[in-house]
Amino acid sequence: MGVSIRPLLEGCRHPVGFEDIPGVAAIDANNALYQFLSIIRQADGTPLQDTKGRVTSHLSGILYRTAHFLENGISPLYIFDGQPPELKARTIAGRRGIRDAGEEKWAKALERGDTEGAYRAAMQSTRVDSAILESGKRLLDALGIPWVEAPSEGEAQSALFVNNGIATYSVSQDYDSLLFGASVLVRNLTVSGKRRIGGRRVTVSPERIYLSEFLDTLAITREQLIQIGILIGTDFNVGINGIGPKKALKIVRENRFNEVMAEKAPGTDPEPIMEFFLSPPAVERYQPEWRSPDPDSVRLILCDEYGFSPERILPVLERIAGPVNVKSGQMRLDAWG
Repeated sequence: MGVSIRPLLEGCRHPVGFEDIPGVAAIDANNALYQFLSIIRQADGTPLQDTKGRVTSHLSGILYRTAHFLENGISPLYIFDGQPPELKARTIAGRRGIRDAGEEKWAKALERGDTEGAYRAAMQSTRVDSAILESGKRLLDALGIPWVEAPSEGEAQSALFVNNGIATYSVSQDYDSLLFGASVLVRNLTVSGKRRIGGRRVTVSPERIYLSEFLDTLAITREQLIQIGILIGTDFNVGINGIGPKKALKIVRENRFNEVMAEKAPGTDPEPIMEFFLSPPAVERYQPEWRSPDPDSVRLILCDEYGFSPERILPVLERIAGPVNVKSGQMRLDAWG
């Protein structure tokens, strides 16, 4: 969900190509998996599955997107969410309700033969469960890609890694990364390409946002940006009805945040929310390490366990690691037969 500040970002969202953003990408892993699961589906919304009915869309997304990153000089570092804060309980419950409603709409759309409606409803039903998280982490290990489980919010951890110089930029679809203080945010990195949006095929390209430029453009501080988020609503609080991004900006510029909160949201204490954005739980020290893919492990997970075709997997591994043997260093297609 995230915070809806897009209307304030005019002039600060800079289109970039993959060749323009080399370096270490601190990726919001839960967000990326959600995107893979939402997008990689059949025409009627059915996700990719193996013969046992287990979802494999996320594994396909990790494999092909990670290969594309590495080919373009991008070193991915996946950050998984840890324990959610109590402040997020309402949002989690709300998302669960949306998913349940999406599953019901999906079933009804399939019954009446509405393929387009079924696809849209299926996207709403997307779930990132423990099985998806576990298999995704295993595949990242096999591919030699580092990942970290944050103490709490993955976006908060990504922001700290960027600001500490461990990563070059944060990657997420949500703008919360900016409230958490990420100096550079790249959106659309995990979803770029031809996509179906609103029944149309469109091209989605990466975009880069610099926090300092954004704050300077609005003539506000990061604390005031968080205040804007609180007024319109974040994952940790309900916004005030009738206050959108531009009205919230006007309020904080006029130093009326406390006044408006006291009048319009007397039951909300903004201080814990502000404190969480400014000082979230996060790992301070970490040294990521990228390794060469382990073809045997990749084959075990994708081909033996989930039924992927070796003919599909081998070329991807060769793109990122060159010809390698499953056992001794010279990979051949017949070794995967």
